[in-house]
Amino acid sequence: MAGNYIAMLKPRSLSVRLLLSSGIVLAAFFAIAALVLEKGFRESAEQGLKEKLQVQIYALLSAAELPETGPLKMPANLHEPRLTHPGSGLFAFIQHPDGQVVWRSPSAVGVDALRLPDLSPGSSLFTRDDSGHFVLYYNVIWEKEAGQEQEYFFSVAEDARFLSNQVARFKNTLRIWLLAIGLLLVLLQFIVLRWNLKPLRIIGRDLAAIERGEKTRLEGVYPTELQGLAGNLNTLITSERAHLERYRNTLADLAHSIKTPLAIIRGCLELQALPEEIKKNLQGQIARMDDIVAYQLQRASTKRYTSLVGRVDAGAIITRTAESLKKVYTDKQLELSISIHGDSRVYYGEGDLYEIIGNLMDNACKWCRKQVSVTLVMDEGKSHSLTLLVEDDGPGIPPQKLKEILRRGVRADENIAGHGIGMAIVNELLDFLGGDLLGGRSERLGGMKWTVTLP
Repeated sequence: MAGNYIAMLKPRSLSVRLLLSSGIVLAAFFAIAALVLEKGFRESAEQGLKEKLQVQIYALLSAAELPETGPLKMPANLHEPRLTHPGSGLFAFIQHPDGQVVWRSPSAVGVDALRLPDLSPGSSLFTRDDSGHFVLYYNVIWEKEAGQEQEYFFSVAEDARFLSNQVARFKNTLRIWLLAIGLLLVLLQFIVLRWNLKPLRIIGRDLAAIERGEKTRLEGVYPTELQGLAGNLNTLITSERAHLERYRNTLADLAHSIKTPLAIIRGCLELQALPEEIKKNLQGQIARMDDIVAYQLQRASTKRYTSLVGRVDAGAIITRTAESLKKVYTDKQLELSISIHGDSRVYYGEGDLYEIIGNLMDNACKWCRKQVSVTLVMDEGKSHSLTLLVEDDGPGIPPQKLKEILRRGVRADENIAGHGIGMAIVNELLDFLGGDLLGGRSERLGGMKWTVTLP
């Protein structure tokens, strides 16, 4: 079940396969490219933010004043306006190494003092704290004129939301452009594939025209890579047609040459003064020889047919056979119904189909009381492409006699005229063509039902 489901998912078109494969490759490439570009942009944005905070540190250092007596002082007006506005997202601290706040920017109102890292004097650290801020720490030792040293931590922090918003805008823009570029590339790939595979579609159309009988060979102008294929197909088609024609001519000559001696023997029997019983026996044997010759000639001419020799309309054969049988069995006033489902054109010889359909329908008309039903079902999605049902409302055949009926020379009722080779011909034809013949009782009409399946 799973295997059938997977097979249904597999595309049959070469163009679809190539387009899907290229689409998957493009999708994988753009996904990887998006991840790399997003990561690169984030790292670049973080590096830019670090440099920006570094500038703020240097600006604070230049603005700070350390008098000989008293604490460090900062001017009321700072160079960066955002440091003076609460809630701006940018704030700064100056702290002692023990964490005591010496100065905080006006924008840091309501913000807890920053936890200081372990830094040696003259070094800096750029990190992201637990509160979602990017912080740059700088440890500096300030020396007074009297030679006294003071250690301070200068810290400038930026809300991470500003950086996240930048990255989010970049990601959205990047994805929109990558999607647009991807769709454009898929469209271009589709156009290129259509153009590259056009010669294959031309060959396909030419082969379809040969099947319909509109052409006899491939006559298009094909690329160099396909000329060898087209030449081999033309050779195969020509050989196939010549082979069939040779068969027909040889068999026609053989049939004509054999019928003439048989006719002479019949004439001699009429002239010879032989006992009536011997004449009757000889005439029966000659008739039997006639039937056997016809059967063997038909069997010898049977071969498997392919699309190279065109298709035959099985529905039309059924219709023509029905019209003929209605005239033969006029006295029965037949009610012969025909039902055809699907395209009834098949790759089999017309003579073979006439033999199979004609024998089955003739037997049904011979044994029926009044009703005969013929159903033809075509379904290429199943194991058999052709299913033929022939049913009648006659007495039917006992199950124990079904196998005997399929042997040459055996009849269901010895009182009915015939040589008993019709069903044998059908059975052997189907065996050769790879089909099946199944007999049984018709649930609908109550008589015999024959089921023919052909691949």
